Amino acid sequence: RGTVKDFPSFDATADAETLHKMKGLEYEANLEDHITSDTSGYYQRMLVVLVQANRDPDGRIGDRCIEQDAQVLFKAGELKWGTDEEKFITILRTRSVSHLRKVFDKYMTLSGFQIEESIDRETSVDLEKLLLAIVKCVRSVPAYFAETLFYAMKRAGTDDNTLIRVMVTRRETDLLDIRQTFKKNFAKSLHHAIE
Repeated sequence: RGTVKDFPSFDATADAETLHKMKGLEYEANLEDHITSDTSGYYQRMLVVLVQANRDPDGRIGDRCIEQDAQVLFKAGELKWGTDEEKFITILRTRSVSHLRKVFDKYMTLSGFQIEESIDRETSVDLEKLLLAIVKCVRSVPAYFAETLFYAMKRAGTDDNTLIRVMVTRRETDLLDIRQTFKKNFAKSLHHAIE
């Protein structure tokens, strides 16, 4: 998959905490309450834990823990009849980004599959989309948004809401990186694709 560089301006935990506080102030209601009233099941659980922003900060990563997490994910998905979604949720919500990148590499070595392939096969539609978005952001935030923009403009009739949302929300954080990644991954500039 190549080298993935960290983006110092991206802090998912801080972004989630800010969103959590802002939602409560603006609408006089808790974001978590809105999520629990509008969703259900493992999809709801994953959204709630993301809003709670309890991810481990990047720090020292032990090889034993990486191996153990990869084994847990493998046993919870590919080796299990049905899927233990709770194991995926626990690991994806609590581990640091650098730890998860190493877990995904170890998972590939262990299972012969990319984690995305297993999620695609083993989870339901809404949860699948959410888990895949998390995995893609762990791998590379700019690549995730470049792909989002590409698919927003790919079909007949641009998905203007997605295009505008991404362009506006990422303009001051990593839009230049998204543009570079877009050109690298899709062989044309973002500017040309928007025209």
